[in-house]
Amino acid sequence: MSFRVVRSSKFRHVYGQALKREQCYDNIRVSKSSWDSTFCAVNPKFLAIIVESAGGGAFIVLPHSKVGRIAADHPLVGGHKGPVLDIAWCPHNDNVIASGSEDCVVKVWQIPDGGLSRTLTEPVVDLVFHQRRVGLVVWHPSALNVLLTAGSDNQVVIWNVGTGEILVHIDSHPDIVYSACFNWDGSKLVTTCKDKKIRIYDPRTGEVESEAVCHEGSKATRAIFLRHGLIFTTGFNRSSERQYSLRAPDALSDPIVMVELDTSNGVMFPLYDPDTNLIYLCGKGDSVIRYFEVTPEPPFVHYINTFQTPDPQRGIGMMPKRGCDVTTCEIAKFYRLNNNGLCQVISMTVPRKSDLFQEDLYPDTLAEDAAITAEKWIMGEDADPITFSLKDRVSIVQGGYVSQSANKSLSVSKKANILNKAAVGTSKSASSATLGSSGGSSAANNNSGGSAPVSGITEKDLRDITDEIRKLKAIIVKHENRIRALEATIREQEDNTDSVAAKSNNTSSSNDTKANAADSNSTKEDANGSAGTTTAAASDDV
Repeated sequence: MSFRVVRSSKFRHVYGQALKREQCYDNIRVSKSSWDSTFCAVNPKFLAIIVESAGGGAFIVLPHSKVGRIAADHPLVGGHKGPVLDIAWCPHNDNVIASGSEDCVVKVWQIPDGGLSRTLTEPVVDLVFHQRRVGLVVWHPSALNVLLTAGSDNQVVIWNVGTGEILVHIDSHPDIVYSACFNWDGSKLVTTCKDKKIRIYDPRTGEVESEAVCHEGSKATRAIFLRHGLIFTTGFNRSSERQYSLRAPDALSDPIVMVELDTSNGVMFPLYDPDTNLIYLCGKGDSVIRYFEVTPEPPFVHYINTFQTPDPQRGIGMMPKRGCDVTTCEIAKFYRLNNNGLCQVISMTVPRKSDLFQEDLYPDTLAEDAAITAEKWIMGEDADPITFSLKDRVSIVQGGYVSQSANKSLSVSKKANILNKAAVGTSKSASSATLGSSGGSSAANNNSGGSAPVSGITEKDLRDITDEIRKLKAIIVKHENRIRALEATIREQEDNTDSVAAKSNNTSSSNDTKANAADSNSTKEDANGSAGTTTAAASDDV
């Protein structure tokens, strides 16, 4: 007698449910770019979506409370001169987002709490190096201010956003870089390239540690580091069938698992949840989301289920775990972009009868605090990302995590290659920057090389005051120009009125003159007639 043993797993029953249309985001002009990107980035505060924009590139930033139909004139983040290709929220500050564009520039933006009230065109810092379009931006998982960018010039650059300096430059790729991902502590970097190879780098030195053929197909591939060190990849075989694989870093050329899925043409984006070891495969143009669980026992990658929707997806974003609703056992939340302008919210839940906090579903997850600084990381120090328990920081009213980054701001040290517009008109000394950190190191950096506070006013206060004065001056100049234009219009109208009146007066005076001349002529005729009559009478008398 044979029987089949059912695999024991608490994630064997994971169900997806789409929220109602009024709880989603509608009327969004999603970008029509052919670049293989998710076009969407989410954090516990905001939803960012790359949109179509005339005369340059832009993306829209929406607070999660602004659901429903979005106005066509909603403010955008629109400082790029070319279409935006990729965006990524900083994991250590929910108000900071980086964007890469076809204009070869990477910009880092500070989004105010509550969202945008007008179109934002002033970035905090421009990162200028790439010679061709920048299609990939990735933040370091544990180091503060460290950002990776990759462009169509085959260059990979790791920046210190706080100073605008290049930390590492990797130029060993022979073709376009499709994807890049740091491992759990940021000590390794995996990339996939158009030459069909997967490479593992030391991100501090840029040296290749190992490389192998990833997938034999010529279409785009993706690779991500899993929490325990393995590498998960997606790609195509020679027959253009989509497949995924699981590999060990020390044996890249010998996949542990290689599975064919289907024959669709869309590039698959693997979205990974390190807390539950679940991988969600979302294909561009697909109408399904497949999810798998990675386990130590064969077959290592276990298929769980598929979430089916009627509409194909244009892009997708995944909410960090600290933004999920633990009161409903929500383990993942996706923001799915459709071609018709709808951003559909999909909630993945594990059904439980109890309303209490489920500790087995929610192990310690990534916090928004950085573990180390960029300077320590580049000097060779590694640190695991800081984690915390969602049980201690949950708002039952809002049903989710309450972000602690409300008072964080991004400032940038004054360097030769940065146009730090926020520091114009203030002290010439450089004020060191921190991206969402209020620790002692940031205070030391801000005081080093900067002037001491005068009368209790710090340099930041002076900068804020200067910014306000500059804005007021700009507003006054705009109003002055507007007033001048209105005065010129009024003068022109008055001149036109005077000329019309003068013409009418001239016409009337000429008519009067003609009438007077006619009267005088008639008078003369009457006088002549009377004179003739008198002469005739006199002649008769004679």
